[in-house]
Amino acid sequence: MEQKKIPTRDGFGKGLLKLAEKNQNIVALEADLGKSVRTEWMRQKFPERVFNFGIAEQDMFVTAAGLASCGKIPFAGTFAIFTERAFEQIRNTIGWGNMNVKVIGSHGGILTGEDGASAQTVEDVAVYRVIPNFTVIVPADAVEAEKATEAIAKHNGPVFMRLTRSGVPIIFDDSYKFEIGKGKVLKGGEDVTILACGPLVSESLKAAEFLEKEKIKARVVNISTIKPLDGNLVLKCAKETHAIVTAEDHSIIGGLGGAVSEFLGENYPVPLERVGIKDKFGESGSPAELYKKYGLTAEDIVAAAKRVIKRKKH
Repeated sequence: MEQKKIPTRDGFGKGLLKLAEKNQNIVALEADLGKSVRTEWMRQKFPERVFNFGIAEQDMFVTAAGLASCGKIPFAGTFAIFTERAFEQIRNTIGWGNMNVKVIGSHGGILTGEDGASAQTVEDVAVYRVIPNFTVIVPADAVEAEKATEAIAKHNGPVFMRLTRSGVPIIFDDSYKFEIGKGKVLKGGEDVTILACGPLVSESLKAAEFLEKEKIKARVVNISTIKPLDGNLVLKCAKETHAIVTAEDHSIIGGLGGAVSEFLGENYPVPLERVGIKDKFGESGSPAELYKKYGLTAEDIVAAAKRVIKRKKH
C-alpha cells in the first residue's frame, strides 16, 4: 500500500495556526500567495494578524523586520524563488540585523513539478546558508514541518524554512520531537550512511530497503537542519561507516551535499557521493518524471551507495 502523502506546506499551516491560537505575538505576512503557502489558514481565524503585501516581497520582508523589532514573531512566506527577489532586504535588514523573522519558502525544489524552472528553486538553501545569523531547515514530511514551525517560533533569530508544493510520504507520527540542529537516525547500518533532507528522506529509506536485499546495510539519517549542521552526528557516521551519500532535491553546490563536504573535508575525509541537482535548472514535468530525469530517485541513491562503498579503504 502506498504511503500517505501530504505537502510539507500543510504541516507549516497547521503549526502556524496552533501557534497563533496560543501566542498573540505571532503574525503572518504574505505576498498574494497565502492560499499556496497556507498562511491563509491563520488569516481565516485571525485576520487582524495576517498582512497581505501583494507582489511586493521586498516591502514584506522589511516590514517583517520592523515587526520583529517591536516584539512580534513574524512568519513571512511566499514561494522560495520569490524570497530571492528580496535578497538584499533579507540580507541587510533580517540577517545583518539578526532580526527574529521566519522566512518561509514554499514550492522548493523540482518537486514543484509542472510550474517549471522559473518557479523551482534549486539554489535557495545555498543562498540562505551563506547569510550570517540564519538557521536553515528543510523538513522531511508534514509532521516534521509542523513540529519545526513550533520550534522556530521559540528560536530567537532569523530562520529560513523550505517547504514543498507536492505531497511527500509521511515518515513521523505525532510523538516525533524536532530539535533545531539535530539529525535523526531513521535506520541503522554499518556499510554506508545516507544523509538526506526534505523529500529525499523517504527516497533514501526506500533505497536502504533495496540495498538490504543485496545484503548492504545502509544507515539513513534525516538532516533537516542544514545550518547549523549536526557535525557530531555526521562525524560519528563517517567514523563508523567510512562512506557517505548525501541526498537532496537541491543543487549539490551549497546545499546539504556542500555542507557535509565542507565539514568532512576539514574534519574526517571519507569517500562521498552527492545525489542532487548537478548545476542545472529544472523544467516542467510531473515530480516523478523530473526525479527520474535529474537522478533523485531511490534507484539513484542505491547506485551512489554502491559507488561510494567501492571507494572505501578496507
